[in-house]
Amino acid sequence: MSAYAELPIPAEAAPKLAELAALMRGWNDRLNLVSRQDVENLERRHLAACLAPLKFLQLEPDARVLDVGTGGGLPGLPLAICYPQAKFLLVDSIGKKIRAVEDMAQKLGLKNVEARQERAENIRGTFDFILGRAVTALPEFVGWVRGRLRPGARHSLANGLLLWKGGDLTAEIAALGVAPRQKFFLEAFFHDSYFQEKYILHFAADDLLRKTHAPA
Repeated sequence: MSAYAELPIPAEAAPKLAELAALMRGWNDRLNLVSRQDVENLERRHLAACLAPLKFLQLEPDARVLDVGTGGGLPGLPLAICYPQAKFLLVDSIGKKIRAVEDMAQKLGLKNVEARQERAENIRGTFDFILGRAVTALPEFVGWVRGRLRPGARHSLANGLLLWKGGDLTAEIAALGVAPRQKFFLEAFFHDSYFQEKYILHFAADDLLRKTHAPA
């Protein structure tokens, strides 16, 4: 069974996803973008998990998406393949990882991707969605990016954050003082016990911007 069997992958995206997996494996021998013990599960446990928003997010043309702490290009690169109508900025503070991302984006012909060595708090401009995959604690992450959120709701979800997380975040959400609008459980999408207690949180930009005492 395909690693992406449960996902509505666009037909034209499938070859590029296969090429991305091959490129990531090549880079992984040098940079350890994904745990070497887990690289054989790259498509199922990493790329498919990054593509879970295909189940619930439709982006309008010219959507702007920021992937913070992208590392080896996750979740930004696979999402950019499947959402060619959107513009993606992938940032990380580690230069060698960004060089790998730039190389992969170029070889894939992804004209909608920019990769930049940059700290999140130094980014300028606003974005419809900001992504984070196991980056840091919620209050700190929101402190970095809150000013980069564009309010509104012109897509299938309200503009905001999409955060790949796991475990009990009760204390972090309480410290943030803003509840997520939705919690998408990956196990429900993939019917695979590996994804138990792994999920994507959606925080609306309007909710976060309304909070006047957001973390600094």
